[in-house]
Amino acid sequence: METIAAIATPNGVGAISIVRISGDNALSIAKKLTKKDLKPRIATLSKVYALNEELIDIALVIYFKAPKSFTGEDVVEFQCHGGYIVSRLILEEVLKCGARLANPGEFSKRAFLNGKIDATQAEAIAKLIETRSVEGAKLLSRQLEGELKKFVEDIRDKLIEIMAYSEVFIDYAEEDLPETLGDDIKERLKKVKDVLKNTLEASERRQGAINGYKVAIVGKPNVGKSSILNALLNKNRAIVSNIAGTTRDTIEEDIQIGTHLIRIVDTAGIREAKDEIEKIGVERSKKAIDESDIILGVFSADNFDEEDRQILDLIKNSNKQALIIINKIDLGIKIDLDIFKGFKIIKISAKKDINELVKAIKELLDANASENEHILTSIRQIEMIKKALNSINEAEEFLATGELELFSYHIQDAIKAISEITRPFEYDEMLDKMFGSFCVGK
Repeated sequence: METIAAIATPNGVGAISIVRISGDNALSIAKKLTKKDLKPRIATLSKVYALNEELIDIALVIYFKAPKSFTGEDVVEFQCHGGYIVSRLILEEVLKCGARLANPGEFSKRAFLNGKIDATQAEAIAKLIETRSVEGAKLLSRQLEGELKKFVEDIRDKLIEIMAYSEVFIDYAEEDLPETLGDDIKERLKKVKDVLKNTLEASERRQGAINGYKVAIVGKPNVGKSSILNALLNKNRAIVSNIAGTTRDTIEEDIQIGTHLIRIVDTAGIREAKDEIEKIGVERSKKAIDESDIILGVFSADNFDEEDRQILDLIKNSNKQALIIINKIDLGIKIDLDIFKGFKIIKISAKKDINELVKAIKELLDANASENEHILTSIRQIEMIKKALNSINEAEEFLATGELELFSYHIQDAIKAISEITRPFEYDEMLDKMFGSFCVGK
């Protein structure tokens, strides 16, 4: 196996920078640069030299002997002084010694190929680096421990058992088999299907925990959407005026609420657009609703008209989690709040105090975090569950007609789909796609 190397820490100035090497020649390269006999799993303070004998740095060098390393190969890490230059100089010397620069995600890919991690753990590593909430970090840490792997193996075993029951029917159709055997298959399959459906629904609902929740502020022009955004950010990010249509495009900003980092989107006012630019802004607002996890529907306390009605219908039809904000309560509440029945209502004056709104958003995010289902953390995993469910649905049709050979065929397809979450049968193309999204050095 070729020896690969990369800087495993971000660019910039810091206390420490790490250069990582993995492969058959990792140890010999490290010895050339340190002139020391490195012992496994012991941090050695050493001078690091260039091949021309010039001193580069004094660093901690750690050798991990195969197979007891992250990749399952010989691995050496140089923990040098952070900065723009030192780690690059060490990497250049490592490459001169015969290593090649690692591709994005190649260290994790080797760990996967060498059986050190499965596909779920590999994806958890990538997502853990990017997660935008404490909740997401906890979910991914559980996946790193193998929680999702155990879940998949349990479902797989149950499906194999169901297929075995079916094969008994096929092979011993003439024998005196228990009359309840068919009912047992139906009951077992229903339980598996219910678990997969619940997992899928929970995972799609909670992708925001991993990728960061997207919150869209929507409403007609001049109801105070930009004032709410500015209050949440505690700065004048959006222009505020009494002229309807001031915000002509979506404005996006990140904000921390409790333990959650969310992306909040202030949209253009939704109404019949008067010019082409405003029309584009309105269309983007509708798209923002479709792409959001949570909607903040803003309405003025002193007026509710047909434009407001259309916006409320958009929110209802979106089937997204939503909070209704009645803004400008300092003008007096002159609208019938029963219009918003079924939604949580927050009454504020954005220019004075939005604490109730912040509290409501936090409570909503915390409520999402309190769920304890198994969560799929990538689109690939979600697609495999959908594929397995489709195969189970097809299998049920043949079970109802007694066509057990075709029933078993589709159950086998479901087993293949669910197995691909951890270690698929045909995965070369999927590997390149999966690990290609990693950062270099990981």
